[in-house]
Amino acid sequence: MFCDSHCHVFKEYYEDIDSVINNSLEKGINRIIVAADNYKSSNEVLELINNYDNVFGCIGLHPENVLEEFNFDIFNNLSDKIIAIGEIGLDYHYGKDNKEKQIEIFKRQLDIAKRLNKPVVIHSRDATEDMINILKNYNLKGIIHSFSGSLETANIFLKMGYKLGINGVVTFKNCNLKDVLIKLSPNDLVLETDSPYLTPEPFRGHQNDPSHIYEIALFVSNLYGISMEELANITNKNIKEIFDI
Repeated sequence: MFCDSHCHVFKEYYEDIDSVINNSLEKGINRIIVAADNYKSSNEVLELINNYDNVFGCIGLHPENVLEEFNFDIFNNLSDKIIAIGEIGLDYHYGKDNKEKQIEIFKRQLDIAKRLNKPVVIHSRDATEDMINILKNYNLKGIIHSFSGSLETANIFLKMGYKLGINGVVTFKNCNLKDVLIKLSPNDLVLETDSPYLTPEPFRGHQNDPSHIYEIALFVSNLYGISMEELANITNKNIKEIFDI
C-alpha cells in the first residue's frame, strides 16, 4: 500500500473527485496528501479531509501566488488531519521581481509551522541558495517537493531533516535525476504524483492522478533493485518520520 505524499485533487482539475479517490484506493494507494497553493485551495483541502478518511492535507500559500489575498487566520484551530504547512517556498523561475515578497511570505509561514509544531512542504525552483540559507535558521522537518537538484543539494536538505519528494519526472527519458537518486538511499525519499501535473511514463501527455504512484514506485524500485513491497514499507516509514499520520 503506497501513499501519494503530494497531489492537487481539486474541482478545477477533476470533474469527479469521488472516482479519483476511489480508483486510487483500488490501485493500492491507501493515503492521499492533498497540498494547497492559495486561500481557495486551502479551504478545499479542509473540505476534503472531512469528506474522506484516507485524505490528509497541507495548507499554505505557494510562492507563485504571494500577491493574492490570503487570510492567515485559516491556520488557527487546525484539524489533526492538516499534517503540514504547504506548499510553500520560493520560485524565481520567471524572475525575481517579487523576490522580497516571496521571502517575507515564506518566512511568515515557516514561523507558523514552528509555532504549530508542524512540518513543511517546500517548493523550491531556481532559488536553492536562498532556500538553504533560510531553512538552516529553522529547526523544522518536511518534504522538499518535486526534488530535481544535485547530489550536493540533496545531502544538504537531508542533513537538515528533510525527505525528498520524487514524482513522475524521474521516469522521463531526458531526466538525469535517477543519476542522483542511485547515490542516495530509498530511506531518503517519499513518492508523490503532483497530480494533475507531471504524469509519469508511459502515460505522459495524459492527466495525472494519485493512482500513478504505481508507475513511479515501479521505476524507483527497479532503480534500487528492491521489490515494490519493500519500497512501500520504506516510503511509508519515511512519511511517518515526517508527518503525524
